[in-house]
Amino acid sequence: ENPIVFAMANPVPEITPEEARAARPDVITATGRSDYPNQVNNVLGFPYIFRGALDVRAREINEEMIRAASDALAALAREDVPDSVSKAYGGQTFHFGREYLIPKPFDHRVLYWVAPAVAQAAMASGVARSSIDIEAYRRKLKRLLSRTREIMAVVVDKAQKRPARIVFPEGEHPKILRAAKILVDEGICHPILLARRSQIEPLLEEFEIPAEGIQFIDMALHPKRDGYGRRLEELRRRKGMTLEDARVEMLHANVFGSMMVEEGDADGLISGLTQHYPDTIRPALQIIGIAPGVRRVSGLFILILRDRLFFFADTTVNIDPSAEDLAEIALLTAGTVRRFSVEPQIAMISFSNFGSNTHPHALKVKEAVSLVREAAPDLPIDGEMQADTAVLSEIIEESYPWAQVRRPNVLIFPDLNSANAAYKLIWRLAGAEAIGPILMGMRKPVHVLQRGAEVSDIVNMAAIAVVDAQEHADSGSTEG
Repeated sequence: ENPIVFAMANPVPEITPEEARAARPDVITATGRSDYPNQVNNVLGFPYIFRGALDVRAREINEEMIRAASDALAALAREDVPDSVSKAYGGQTFHFGREYLIPKPFDHRVLYWVAPAVAQAAMASGVARSSIDIEAYRRKLKRLLSRTREIMAVVVDKAQKRPARIVFPEGEHPKILRAAKILVDEGICHPILLARRSQIEPLLEEFEIPAEGIQFIDMALHPKRDGYGRRLEELRRRKGMTLEDARVEMLHANVFGSMMVEEGDADGLISGLTQHYPDTIRPALQIIGIAPGVRRVSGLFILILRDRLFFFADTTVNIDPSAEDLAEIALLTAGTVRRFSVEPQIAMISFSNFGSNTHPHALKVKEAVSLVREAAPDLPIDGEMQADTAVLSEIIEESYPWAQVRRPNVLIFPDLNSANAAYKLIWRLAGAEAIGPILMGMRKPVHVLQRGAEVSDIVNMAAIAVVDAQEHADSGSTEG
């Protein structure tokens, strides 16, 4: 039963999978070719076995280390497969089973699954000449693969210390389900998925979603639905909403999720995977509202280049902000930047350099700089300045050596047109990694996904929402 045939001759296997299946339909096959399922490729083990061995200065590669590498690959094959791997194979989806029992060669996770396993086995079997902390080693390897992981490591570590309850209105979407599993496995948050059990039952089995750790809520059957409806009517009655209207609205997932956050049954909300930005943010603004003292919410994107890290705002919300709005966006962005253990250095972007143009649009930005300096005298900020002045230090050094900010990492744009275009151009043309949008200024944590975001993006945004919730809780307890 279930005979195993690994035919390794290349390019022509000793027996093709078609021939093997014709003889035995229950056969489990593997070859060395990429056009068949279960490609056995030396890059899955060879570089990472040596990586793990060298990093603990092993005297030899023994049977225990080889077995550890094999066990690590076997365990990895049971994990959720990243969207990046599916894209590399033309959009195919992979789930553990007869035709996917070996990770794909393009799976970047092999590095931090195999090398630590090999290093651990080397230390345990006595052939290692140095000892390392395996968890710290795994985190280091993850950061080597992507600067996003390096930047997010700070936030993820904070989130894991005090996981919060995050509600996902799009809980029936496969990507949300896959992300929820990762969030539970990594201890980042307690996911609450708005989903009908009958609709997701097949996916729970397919993705091996754990029975513990994820809360599923059917809005139509939830005991608090009527109470949420009455509360919504109270909040919106002066905006023309009747109780009957509110009861109907409570069947909309973004409304229901926002009410959960408002009523303290969830600590934060993440939505937007399948919807337009305004459709996601509107219910949250109507129900949860903006933070005390904040004029407008705004959006931030993090752009990670090979040698630079930038925070762009406002990239998503305010079309034509005033000087007061720009000053507030700068202050909110500074607070968000510090969440990543980065000290903000702010450049206020314009088509003018330090008074070279007196057009009202340039003067607006200049006024915003003055307002920020008045509100936060110790915050490094300068402008108005052109975009190339901000990002090329040689321009500052040659023409404006007296500028207070020498190497900005925060760019505040004068309007939505310029901010949105700038971040998308850099993201797409410069090959930057992007994190966002991060919504700033809400009274309670609400964050909006980009449409079609990958599972890793959802996990990152959940970690940001948890840290946001932690800060809200700390602020509330301090005020109390």
